[in-house]
Amino acid sequence: MKSKALSILWFLAAFILSFQWIVIRLSHIRVSYPLDSILPGLAILGAAFILTWGAELAELEISQGLAIAFLALITVLPEYTVDLYFAWTAGKNPVYTAFATANMTGSNRLLLGLGWGLVALIFWARSGKKIIELINSQRIEILALLLATIYSFVIPLKGTLSLIDTLVLSAIYIFYIAKTSQCASEETEIEGPAELIEASPRKLRILITVLLFIFSGYVIFISAGPFAEGLLAAGTKLGIEKFILVQWLAPIASEAPEFIVAIILALKLRASTSLRVLVSSKVNQWTLLIGVLPLAFSISRGHVAPMILDPRQIEEILITSAQSLLGIVMLVNLRFSIKEAMILVILFVTQLVFTSTEIRYAYSAVYLGSAVFMLVFLKSNRMNFRKIFSELTFDKTP
Repeated sequence: MKSKALSILWFLAAFILSFQWIVIRLSHIRVSYPLDSILPGLAILGAAFILTWGAELAELEISQGLAIAFLALITVLPEYTVDLYFAWTAGKNPVYTAFATANMTGSNRLLLGLGWGLVALIFWARSGKKIIELINSQRIEILALLLATIYSFVIPLKGTLSLIDTLVLSAIYIFYIAKTSQCASEETEIEGPAELIEASPRKLRILITVLLFIFSGYVIFISAGPFAEGLLAAGTKLGIEKFILVQWLAPIASEAPEFIVAIILALKLRASTSLRVLVSSKVNQWTLLIGVLPLAFSISRGHVAPMILDPRQIEEILITSAQSLLGIVMLVNLRFSIKEAMILVILFVTQLVFTSTEIRYAYSAVYLGSAVFMLVFLKSNRMNFRKIFSELTFDKTP
């Protein structure tokens, strides 16, 4: 009885945190600093809790991978909103091309460099375990991320983002969704508010699950922009360079939903699922997000045209691709250790201090060199890569 009452309180608290911002937005109430970022931030927090409960319930009907893919798509909506705005504006003013790529590369590096490490650290602090064990079906996310990363090295070589990139990267994402939909649903241990809903008749449970996704997605969508604007305004007051604001401060706001979801799952000792959320979000951003930028740019210009990248943008995409490759190599054995997490965190944090081209290319070389070393000198990794590529085939059995 006590557990049931606590679950109800959790659900009401999350709903109230989310609903307060809906009321403010629909009532056109103006909020000033610092509430302009605190209140939408609290709404995102509440929506993240609701989203995790929806994902847990969805796993009763579909595979965990597909449920997480839907969750990831919702949590990255804020990033799409911000980057599509920059890409659309770049169609009228090419200067904004730099902001579009800065935001895209910043969010991707933040997700992998800080997010993956944060999950491992929280799991270690809560359980004392230094290794997160992944499940076999997570090879699908790793494969999709690998394919997108291999292709991403083409972009800095040609110096443009074009509709060809849109087609290739969208195809990788469609392949990823098709593969995850093939997986059977797994038995999931459900607790908290989701456990209350689980006891409902199946049709009602499915309806509630869909409504949880829709509600949380709507809250995240209407909260992310004001949250980002509030943080950017605060950064501007502190005199932070606009490019840095767009590349790092805005992504902190737009990546908040998936970070919060991942942290909640890690605290519940569901580290494998937590990491899966972040990897799936990375797949989403490294395929669809990059792919929609040249599409929005061309529509804004009124004709098909590539986004021309300057040297700074080229080096940003290169270092992001190199970081992604190292992350993949670390995951191919379906294990992620606290040592590997710290390597990613240290490389990410220290690169923020250095802005010169030479040093940033040096970081790309460190990422690439580390990935090649782990691949060439660790025989087990080569064998694991063959298992990853075996996921390229589709299961023909019903």
